[in-house]
Amino acid sequence: MDARLLEILVCPVSKASLVYRPESEELWCKVSQLAYPIRDDIPVMLEEEARRLTAEELGQL
Repeated sequence: MDARLLEILVCPVSKASLVYRPESEELWCKVSQLAYPIRDDIPVMLEEEARRLTAEELGQL
């Protein structure tokens, strides 16, 4: 994930900053509790494509 891109991307739901999780190839948002997938090096920033973070995952943020 390009660091410059990560600096400008925000969660489309909460407008909060995102955390890149390379092991799952996702961008996590603590505020909205959503994980956005990265497919073919492209972040998919659609709420309907995101998944809900578990309580355990939220504890990692």
